[in-house]
Amino acid sequence: MTTPVAFGRRHALPVVTAFLATYPDIDVRMMMSDRNTHLLDEHIDLAVRIGRLPDSSLRATQVGTVSQVICGSARYFARHGVPQTLHDLTRLSCITFDSLSPTSSWLFADTDGKEQAVTVRSRLAVSTAEAAVDAAISGLGVTRVLSYQAMEAVKEGKLQVVLAAFQSNPVPVSLLYAYHDPLPLKIRSFLDFAVPRLREHAAMGGWDF
Repeated sequence: MTTPVAFGRRHALPVVTAFLATYPDIDVRMMMSDRNTHLLDEHIDLAVRIGRLPDSSLRATQVGTVSQVICGSARYFARHGVPQTLHDLTRLSCITFDSLSPTSSWLFADTDGKEQAVTVRSRLAVSTAEAAVDAAISGLGVTRVLSYQAMEAVKEGKLQVVLAAFQSNPVPVSLLYAYHDPLPLKIRSFLDFAVPRLREHAAMGGWDF
């Protein structure tokens, strides 16, 4: 199976280890990557996907949702002020995560559902969410990541979420797998085990604010 790096380590891995303890005859190869892999071409049974899914022959089971959040450190906001409007972002130093959104602008949806692009100054562009979060904690600027990627730092008081009223609509977290009739027993067993546990974790606020 494959999962995004941060989600896999924090949320999928505990479920996988519990599954292996329950099913000693099943082995798992778990690949953590922020690259969307092609399940059929790369012989992958299951994938955790975050975001809207294109129509395909693959099956998806939704287990929760996450949101994009804008956050920065208290130290940075003490120096530069807490943004109150989207326009305020244009005067702040931004840390962009190029796997999530373009480095020159951030897209938001207004109350009518229309997209609004806000031009930002990317002082630092990184390729992983962990690096974006770490740079924001250091006081370099504000970043925009998925809620679960910043949750630990927010809970520890290292980052604070701003402009929450402008958060985009939540996006689904799904388990994606190829259709078979019937499903192989190992896949059916994992879905039966993992789906309720992931949904319970999501319902308890484990991924989103």
